[in-house]
Amino acid sequence: MATRSDERGVRFGGASGSFRRFVLASPARFAVGVFIALIAVFTLLLSLPIATAAPSGTSFADALFTAVSVICVTGLSTVDMATNWSVFGNGVVLIGVQIGGVGALTLASILGLVISRKVGLRAKLMAASDSNPLRIQRGPVAEGQAVRLGEIGGLLATVAISTLVIEAVIALALLPRILLGGVALPDAIWQSIYFAAMAFTNTGFVPIATGLAPYAQDIWFLGVLMVGVLLGSIGFPVIYVLSRSLRTPRRWSLHAKLTLVTSGILLVLGAATYFGLEFSNPRTFGSLDGGQRILQSFFLSVMTRSGGFATIDISELNGSSLLVTDILMFIGGGSASTAGGIKVTTLAVLFLAAFAEARGKSEVEAFERRIPTDVVRIAVSVLLWGATTVAIATIVVLQLTGERLDFVLFEVVSAFATCGLSAGLTANLPDSAVYVLATTMFLGRVGTVTLAAALAASTRRQLFHRAEERPIVG
Repeated sequence: MATRSDERGVRFGGASGSFRRFVLASPARFAVGVFIALIAVFTLLLSLPIATAAPSGTSFADALFTAVSVICVTGLSTVDMATNWSVFGNGVVLIGVQIGGVGALTLASILGLVISRKVGLRAKLMAASDSNPLRIQRGPVAEGQAVRLGEIGGLLATVAISTLVIEAVIALALLPRILLGGVALPDAIWQSIYFAAMAFTNTGFVPIATGLAPYAQDIWFLGVLMVGVLLGSIGFPVIYVLSRSLRTPRRWSLHAKLTLVTSGILLVLGAATYFGLEFSNPRTFGSLDGGQRILQSFFLSVMTRSGGFATIDISELNGSSLLVTDILMFIGGGSASTAGGIKVTTLAVLFLAAFAEARGKSEVEAFERRIPTDVVRIAVSVLLWGATTVAIATIVVLQLTGERLDFVLFEVVSAFATCGLSAGLTANLPDSAVYVLATTMFLGRVGTVTLAAALAASTRRQLFHRAEERPIVG
């Protein structure tokens, strides 16, 4: 018996060692397993009778889809989020979006930091897989990272503090307006906390059955939501940089500069485009005055980048506006943020590479910094991964439902980009299409990160070069 016990100990030690090596070698792949486990747990919780307001309960397909949407901070739903869930169910949803928004591994590292007052190498690498996939590679790591491994402790503190502070400020800013609407104090407190969490995590769930209708033209309420969504979408590494050197832009990292500049350009261009395309549409902005048209244009531009809140019926947008929304959703927000999409820095790097090629320059540069070729290669791969995922999911859902292409494409892009805007199709999908959209949400949330980390990890020295031959491109 002693020998067997010893053998078990050896086997356990070997398994434990293998697990540690796996976590250290590939935290991003480990993160996928954590995401799957979280989805399974939250599906189980949302399937419980206590989680549903109605005695009939929630079907497995609806519970699974909601769990994926919550953990992936998407905001799409096959049920009425305001009426379907009980107090327990709403609590599960609120906890889930916080975990999904911050990042499961980042949250685990934060808890470890709080308990032990220090961050070990394993925790740093796990958090790095959430904040910067390019850190996860075998062998020496190139310098010039957006967030260095030694700064992970500071970043974790920034994530925890900024999440609590920003959500608290948003909730306090919304509370008086909700109270002025005649809502009782306990309900008003709950709604303000719910709205604040959904804004900062870029989820977009609404706790009231009327949606944003009571505040559809309220500049204060919509403005606070926009601020919350923007702060969540720029990414924790950018918030970390701004918290350390807000008044000295020259010290900002290249990642922060690219994120802020590209986000600003997309915000203004998106608002101007919606203002022009929907100016005369009586079902959306056509019946509004000039000030409201500007407000609604900016609100829609912000929400298409992953916010998910809507003051209008999205299905009433012109076809041209739907296509613009598809593009903005697909781009998404900043890397290591609560937003989805291929990320604004991916778009910026691709445009910079195209401009460098057009000007005959061999190197890609921005803000007096050179961008390595491996970053450009990963940006191209992320774009192709996203486009392929959207294309396949759209074809499958079209085949399963026979619905209009523009609406199906809209729902699929919204799912992949974890945006949450809907043209009204998701709530009426058959279970088979629901599973396809749930998979698309999962791939959109963790797929690009995993791909980037896998490509970075596959980087290795090659001691020879094959003969060169140029195919025709273009």
